[in-house]
Amino acid sequence: MKSIILNQRRERDELLSRSYLNRHTSVDPGQLLSSPFIKLITGPRRAGKSTQALLMLRGKSFAYLNFDSQMLLDAWNADLVMRLLDDVYPGYEYLLLDEVQNLNAWDLWVSELYRKGVNMVITGSNAKMLSSEMATVLTGRYLQVEMLPFGLSEFFEWNGLDLNSLKDGDNNDALALTDDYLRNGGYPELLNSRNLIRNYLDTLFDSIVWKDVVKRHRVRNTSDLNNLAMYLVSNIGAPISINELTRNLGISSVNTTRKYMDYLHEPYLFYYLSRYNNKLKLMQKAPRKAYIVDNGFVQAKAFSMSENLGLLLENQVFVELLRRGYDTEKTLFYYRSRNDKEVDFVLREENHVKALVQVCYDMNNDKTEKREVGSLVECAGELHCGNLFIVTMNNKRTILKDGLTVKVIPITEF
Repeated sequence: MKSIILNQRRERDELLSRSYLNRHTSVDPGQLLSSPFIKLITGPRRAGKSTQALLMLRGKSFAYLNFDSQMLLDAWNADLVMRLLDDVYPGYEYLLLDEVQNLNAWDLWVSELYRKGVNMVITGSNAKMLSSEMATVLTGRYLQVEMLPFGLSEFFEWNGLDLNSLKDGDNNDALALTDDYLRNGGYPELLNSRNLIRNYLDTLFDSIVWKDVVKRHRVRNTSDLNNLAMYLVSNIGAPISINELTRNLGISSVNTTRKYMDYLHEPYLFYYLSRYNNKLKLMQKAPRKAYIVDNGFVQAKAFSMSENLGLLLENQVFVELLRRGYDTEKTLFYYRSRNDKEVDFVLREENHVKALVQVCYDMNNDKTEKREVGSLVECAGELHCGNLFIVTMNNKRTILKDGLTVKVIPITEF
């Protein structure tokens, strides 16, 4: 066990020696570390959680355990590990537990450490950590930071451009980077290796499905699960009826389909967007839309004969809204009017609709403009909202329609 911990210390020190881009978060790392609560950094695999934790702790005295190690899990002895940590990291102030959800009954162990006064930073790739284990055993004892793959502004910064202050000479580079990000996404390890994206994300997608879903939940019918995952990634942004999905994919029951969809959300792979309705029962019965955490997965895995840049842009806007803290349970929805007109995103704040966001890749066509603006304005009337946006790839203007102002903005400004 000591050799495992010593090897992980060398791994930690090697990671700390690298240079990194500071991620854009709304949380101040200093304030976070000063809190006695458990610091929980969650998000999908390979999105930068461990790096964020290391950056928070750089310059501090901290011990490190990486539970993405089968050797550590196989040799696990909690009492022995804590004694060895004192030996390998004498006088440490913080304990970093990486991918801790891989350890059986981790929540009980972490709760015990918390009661003993250990100041912990934890990373994990499973949303269920919050919905059950964390919420049950550690209620009121943790603060959460969610890390997603790089956003567009971070992608620009990595490539030496400031998205918020582009100069005239930056236009060509900005267009190229915006198109690259739209198609290939923002996984950190691929920022300098764009030619490896499809192979890397194809493997990562399969790893998430098999390691975080099949293995964790002991799924026996792996064929149905994989077919569902492939259907979802190939139909991003399309309304999904669980009954139709069950029937079309030949899954044994509606409950199994619903269960598998929940499993695929847990590792932050897929998200589901409900149709907005003031009546909760009606909202729960309506079809939901599926989105994926990074556009690169669509390019790597989707079964499609043609590229749909409009849906890629819609998925990008959805993930950006997640980054801003919108929640698909409380503050982020889509909407369909009584006349079957649709708006892509309803942003809710407390008990009122704050803004409506429509996504359209190209607004240069008159017919397209009429359709998108008409849908947005009709939905705005039913939802009593005057804060209206259409996000495009590179169009910008203001449209007046039926006494309402529609702001058309490019994704770089959004």
